Amino acid sequence: MTDGSIQRKRKLSIRTKLAFASGSLEEAMVLAANVATMIFYNQVLGVSPGLCGTAFFIGGLIDAVSDPVVGAISDSVNTRWGRRHPFMFLSAAPLGLFFYLLYQPPSGLSELQLFTWLVVMIVGLRLAKSFYAVPHIALGAELTDDYDERTSVFAWNFVVYSLSGAVLGYFVLAVIFPTTEGFENGLMNPERYQFLAIFGGIFVFAWVMICTFTTADQIPYLHQTLKKNFASFLKDTRNNLRVLLTNPSYIAVCACWLVLATSGGVLAVVATYTLLYAFEFTTEQLAFRAFVTLPGAFVGIFLSAWFVRQFDKKYTVIFTCLITSLLLGLPYSLRLLGWMPENGTDWLLIVVFGIWITGYFFLPVVPIVIDSQLVDIADEHELVTGERSEGIIFSIRTMCFKMTASLGTALAGFALEFIDFPDNASVETLKPEVIDGLLWMTGPLYIFIVYAGVGFAFLYRIDRKRHEEILRELEIRRARSKNDNLLNVDGA
Repeated sequence: MTDGSIQRKRKLSIRTKLAFASGSLEEAMVLAANVATMIFYNQVLGVSPGLCGTAFFIGGLIDAVSDPVVGAISDSVNTRWGRRHPFMFLSAAPLGLFFYLLYQPPSGLSELQLFTWLVVMIVGLRLAKSFYAVPHIALGAELTDDYDERTSVFAWNFVVYSLSGAVLGYFVLAVIFPTTEGFENGLMNPERYQFLAIFGGIFVFAWVMICTFTTADQIPYLHQTLKKNFASFLKDTRNNLRVLLTNPSYIAVCACWLVLATSGGVLAVVATYTLLYAFEFTTEQLAFRAFVTLPGAFVGIFLSAWFVRQFDKKYTVIFTCLITSLLLGLPYSLRLLGWMPENGTDWLLIVVFGIWITGYFFLPVVPIVIDSQLVDIADEHELVTGERSEGIIFSIRTMCFKMTASLGTALAGFALEFIDFPDNASVETLKPEVIDGLLWMTGPLYIFIVYAGVGFAFLYRIDRKRHEEILRELEIRRARSKNDNLLNVDGA
């Protein structure tokens, strides 16, 4: 294997892109189930929102440590199966097991014991996800050096993630938690959580294994690393972190991503409460929310490529973040102003989902282009340090996705505690100020937080011209290194 420019800037087949993208089905399943997690522990089992939020906050702290550590380890290993695939393979069984146990706590536990169970299961699930998600996304970063082709790689990944997320989101709400006699809100039916646990556990195990084996043929084309002892590993890791934490482009992406992911996590959890209690949606109507993402998912590949060609990556992220967050928070803001149709009418559904279809049309562009930016940063980092550190660099990406279900959910729990959202809530008994609190969090506050976070995106410095310069210098360096190795072999 060589690291020559022709091989590194190669085009990839659709089969390879889909094989890599199949790994996102695990994340789609976890996210689809997350809509039920807070309600299960809070409303069904009786754990306070504050304790639920604390459990998810602890999970977020674990992510902040585990993701960079796993990234550094997977950057540094050197096995016959490559740097990434061994970790992906070994994570499959723990992922499936912890997913199952999260939704099957033993019966008869007190609130404190349920809190402890939730903490242990979240920590276990997050650690297992670290050992899968970080190597998986770093694998995508290694597939090609081509500036536009790598955008395509992550576009396919997001499209598969979006499509599977829509289908699984609908399946969870409409099939696993349907409206039944005695349970107008199907998420309150405790017996259905066993179905979720079994189906989800098997699903995530299966797709991690499928992705691992179907991408194994790419191992010969990936970057390799020299074998390191523990001392050199620690030294190189410290140096990599020092360089990255002083890189304005990396700081810009990390800060922007963290704000977007955390605010999105709060929105995902609190919006479920808002739609159920403020808009009085059924779980079947709530399930339809997943399908409003599909138009954007179908055009995400082409739209992201077009935006990047026209505006480059930096301004593509800024524009699409601003328009998407405004539209996602708009229905809640309009309800606060009294400008929405009455609950129970067809017009309410038409207006809410009509606004969201437009917002979700632009949403896929944001993560696709940010992922592509991170790969460009990996090239710049190699130029500065001589190290390929996709694992460390992309740990921020995987951590942010998990922050959606950890720190975002934690803040949502604390927010629900702050507005005094009651246990065993019903539409008839909720106070108007509690409803207004839900609408404020999912409307104006969400939009404001996202707009503040987008300010970090202006710090990003790598454009198309700068990236071409980086690749030219890397190609010269790699060619020189290859020649030096050949001379050493001949001399020996």
